[in-house]
Amino acid sequence: MNELSAVHGSDASQRRLKKRRAAEMRLKAYGIAAIFLAGAALVTLMWSVVGNARYALSESYITLPIELSAEELGVDPSDPSTLRGGSYERLVRDEVRERFDYVEGRTLRRELSDLYSAAAAFDLRDMVIADPDLIGQTIDVRMLASDVTDLYLKGEFGTLRTPDTDADLDFTFDEEDSVAIEASAPIFEDILRDVQRDLVQLSNRREREAGRQEAGRVEFERRAEAAETEEERTRNLEEAQRRADARDALLAEVEDLRARADDPEGFEELTENNESVLIQVNGGWLKATAVSASTATAEILVPLADRNLAGADYTLYVQPVPAIARPISDEKIVWIEELRGDGAVEQVFNWRLFSAGDSRDPERAGIWGAVVGSFWTMIVTFVLAFPVGTLAAIYLEEFAPKNRFTDFVEVNINNLAAVPSIVFGLLGLAVFLGFFGVPRSAPIAGGIVLALMTLPTIIIASRAAIRAVPPSIRDAALGLGASKLQTSFHHVLPLAMPGILTGTIIGMAQALGETAPLILIGMVAFIVDIPGGITDPATVLPVQVFRWSDFPERAFEARTAAAICVLLIFLVLMNALAVFLRKRFERRW
Repeated sequence: MNELSAVHGSDASQRRLKKRRAAEMRLKAYGIAAIFLAGAALVTLMWSVVGNARYALSESYITLPIELSAEELGVDPSDPSTLRGGSYERLVRDEVRERFDYVEGRTLRRELSDLYSAAAAFDLRDMVIADPDLIGQTIDVRMLASDVTDLYLKGEFGTLRTPDTDADLDFTFDEEDSVAIEASAPIFEDILRDVQRDLVQLSNRREREAGRQEAGRVEFERRAEAAETEEERTRNLEEAQRRADARDALLAEVEDLRARADDPEGFEELTENNESVLIQVNGGWLKATAVSASTATAEILVPLADRNLAGADYTLYVQPVPAIARPISDEKIVWIEELRGDGAVEQVFNWRLFSAGDSRDPERAGIWGAVVGSFWTMIVTFVLAFPVGTLAAIYLEEFAPKNRFTDFVEVNINNLAAVPSIVFGLLGLAVFLGFFGVPRSAPIAGGIVLALMTLPTIIIASRAAIRAVPPSIRDAALGLGASKLQTSFHHVLPLAMPGILTGTIIGMAQALGETAPLILIGMVAFIVDIPGGITDPATVLPVQVFRWSDFPERAFEARTAAAICVLLIFLVLMNALAVFLRKRFERRW
């Protein structure tokens, strides 16, 4: 006993024990750190997705009075058949131009037409068809805003800020409608500093370019010294001189830029690389083109009600995002702000996102077509995969003899569960579409492919659930005179059903998130209509996410994130249903 105590109570034993406990603590710390990192990554991902999706949950409308003239529309109010072919788009365009009658030039008028969506004309047409008595009246028409207008109203391209100003402005107009502005205080000082900071950054870039030219000069002079012919030497010396001239020009520009950046009394031009400065005064809008600390020059964007501006109130706005970094011009921002000032802009919940099909215009695009397509595809997948997978599992587990053939089948089922999903897409393209002529881009084609992909998972899960039923259940049924078939379907299958359903739902959830096999069978096509059955052209949510993520329009980013959120909700619900079924019907033997 004393020898045992001496062994376990020795210093070496204590060191080993301490080392073992330290290793255990490190393992726990690693586990906690791994959980924390995984949770942080998940939170970051969800924050990013949900943060982008919030922009898709609302849509903007512009309300303008429009006179529904039968002559302008080119319709006959007494003949309902002519209402659908009216010139609604031209009417909306003309009314918007009349509202901004000071806008001239083809480019600006094209931008003016981009304030509202192409859906505005269709919505007006549907309104007139529903109530032909509106023809001849002047009504307030709510026009869906374009995607760029909508994103600006949501602050995606920066928000106009109003610096604190306490100065009087003196406006002087010249013959070319240019405006000279002189302030009684340095209200443009911060703007000038921002411009000068940009000059410093530009000078640094030019200095690096001068360094590259100097390196080139040195290299060509080295080549000239090593030249074997006079012609080659002359050519290299000329190139070295050209590099030296370019270097000197860049260094002179650097010196000029830094001198301008250090000049507190400087007067600098505002370019598209700088923030925009707008002034609202006397019913009009001015845009600053150059500034110093207390003076500026500006151009007129919106005509003023009166050019006598002595003592007039004004509001100074700064758009922090440079024009080159946003898809919306300063003129368009002014038009939107005018409409907002008139109370003609509103934002409402975007029911269209959850009730409409796909569209090339992001403001009109919805996910309902993809949701319905996913529903029909999952119906086909379940109808094909569940009974076949369950019956195959029952046969393999209850009836099949144990021989080389069944071993071969089991190995191949396990292998099929690990085959990449795109292989099943190739199979569907070659066999079901190419040979059997299944309709392309239809839920029936997608359902068959996903059923084949899900089948191994269902068979493996079902076999595990059947195997978990105690042999005593089978023995009791057989002892009471039940046949093998009755035992399997009346006793074993009902007890294994919770596990079978759990495996089926998990397999279906995996199939719901698949994209690659469905792209191969054509479900990536642009489908506007809502599918009414399993043979109608359709798409599914994962493919819709894939398509929208590839579109260049900024507004599709928010809709992509919203579609991802809807898909995640479906997946969470399906997995929650699997957990519920397992907990609700699980039996402990």
